[in-house]
Amino acid sequence: MGRGRVELRRIENKINREVSFSKRKGGLVKKAHEISVLCDAEVGLILFSHKGKLFEYSSHSSMEKILERYERYSFVGKQQTAASVSKFSQEDLTLEYYRLKSKIELLQRNNSHYMGEDLDSLSVKELHNLEEQMDTALKHVRSRKNQLICDSISILQRKERTIQEQNSLLAKEIKEKEKSVAMAEEAEWEEQQHHCYNALSFLYQSAPHQPSLNIGLASFDGRQ
Repeated sequence: MGRGRVELRRIENKINREVSFSKRKGGLVKKAHEISVLCDAEVGLILFSHKGKLFEYSSHSSMEKILERYERYSFVGKQQTAASVSKFSQEDLTLEYYRLKSKIELLQRNNSHYMGEDLDSLSVKELHNLEEQMDTALKHVRSRKNQLICDSISILQRKERTIQEQNSLLAKEIKEKEKSVAMAEEAEWEEQQHHCYNALSFLYQSAPHQPSLNIGLASFDGRQ
């Protein structure tokens, strides 16, 4: 089996870090030399240790000449890239400007036609197309308006049904309340009658028995 992928991270042990730096620096310089010889390439390698010590390798006799060549190519490349980007951006902006300008003019012209203005330049076919477009738009507007009206009617009908249900509940509650009040009044009246009857009975039983009173009572009761 092959070795798994090793995570690269800073070596914490100072001695191990310095040993690894020395070994890998030598390998890096070796690879740079090999590619310069095998591929006839100019290679410049600059390396600073963690202590700030400089290490360099140059396939040319002078590192300065390699750096000068690098700066020259880098400067020319940046100039060409900047000029290309600037030119490309300017062309894009110009094209975008004219495209938007044409679109705005077209929208303004169509808006004028829809308002019934500036129709002299239109041919019979263009006027016919405009008429069809306006008829189609008018149908959509009417359809949307009718839909909104139907929705409004449906909402009002639902509200009406809700109000009717609430009124029915209120009427039922009022009827039940009136019935309860009537029953309470009837019960109170019967109770009052009962109290009056008890009071009369008590008075009758408590009164002295006199002949005249007995005769009157007998006559009142229908007795001889």
